[in-house]
Amino acid sequence: MTSMAASDTIEAEGHLVDSGLLSAIFDKIIEFKGSYEILTFDIGRTNDDPSRLEMRINADDGSTLDELLQQLTAFGCHPIREQDATVKPAEKDRCVPDDFYSTTNHRTHVRLGGRWIDVEQQRMDAVIVSTGTRAVCRKLRDVRAGEPIVCGHGGIRVTPEFRERDRLGFAFMSNDVSSERRVEGVVNRIAEMMRQVKQAGGRIAVVAGPVVVHTGGVGHFSELIRNGYVDTVLAGNALAVHDIEFALSGTSLGIDLIEGAAVEQGHRNHMAAINTINRAGGIRQAVESGVLTSGVMYECVKHGVDFVLAGSIRDDGPLPDTVMDLVDAQERYAAALSQNVQLVLMLSSMLHSIGVGNMLPSWVRVVCVDINPAVVTKLSDRGSAQTLGVVTDVGLFLHRLAERMR
Repeated sequence: MTSMAASDTIEAEGHLVDSGLLSAIFDKIIEFKGSYEILTFDIGRTNDDPSRLEMRINADDGSTLDELLQQLTAFGCHPIREQDATVKPAEKDRCVPDDFYSTTNHRTHVRLGGRWIDVEQQRMDAVIVSTGTRAVCRKLRDVRAGEPIVCGHGGIRVTPEFRERDRLGFAFMSNDVSSERRVEGVVNRIAEMMRQVKQAGGRIAVVAGPVVVHTGGVGHFSELIRNGYVDTVLAGNALAVHDIEFALSGTSLGIDLIEGAAVEQGHRNHMAAINTINRAGGIRQAVESGVLTSGVMYECVKHGVDFVLAGSIRDDGPLPDTVMDLVDAQERYAAALSQNVQLVLMLSSMLHSIGVGNMLPSWVRVVCVDINPAVVTKLSDRGSAQTLGVVTDVGLFLHRLAERMR
């Protein structure tokens, strides 16, 4: 073996082979033009037994090795030697040291004062703030001058979610994009997951786009809400406006959803729906006054389902309930997801789905339904590897799901 200037011994534990992590570790070392020597490799013999790897890695110099070690942290690798994490003060508000540790969505521990501490509010693309005996993920915009920031890669342990062989259907079913012919079987498993979540006391969040209305999914989505399988709805202004237009006029963007044809003067219905809710003072007031009597938003109000509508530059109106402050909307989304949400259904909304995916820890199960496979793939590629992709018409999916949840 060629001698190299810097080396370290690392270990990793878990379902390394099944999850593809072992090959990812090797590929990363080769990418850095390093070398490795496997010291011990114990392969788990049962579904519940983890594998354990200990290996020495070598790099051309100390800085390359340091960067490689930081990259390998995301795969669950960490040095054999134990050391406390490096903590440095933030220079000023919203500004941290250059060697800050950037979080993943995987379960993370940091070693502070000789103790391993579970990092709270786990999410990707954040920093870790050490506050006494606690360590918390925090968005860069929320960091204040002088706060202690975890830096480097030492004293950090990441535990990726493993693609286990079987966990009662609650593990990764697949992160592959499914084809139309698999939808029936996938819906059955999703329905079982939803029942398990509710039986365990967990909550289910739904991220929904206006396509839910366009494809005739309002009635089926409403049924899921009435039957108690939706706890939170996260969406944009468009879902609510199209849903309310359909409830008041039977159209969506002026198209009769029963006949599938434009109605005379139907283009007014979109703005008329906004006007009606403005006159009532908001969605909840429209329901309470009897102005709004059906639809997704109606069912949310009637059954106490939390909803957050995040605005965008495209929005007509917007509705009084729509949050137009971007940071405020993000915070409300994150707060809703932190309330013991264990499963998220994403229904034909690329922008909001990716945004929510960035807020979730990897142990929260995600189902993304879209007719466009690129949407499902993009969500997984951006770090939400726990995503189960279902490529189908969202109205058809909701119809089949509602049938199985009765």
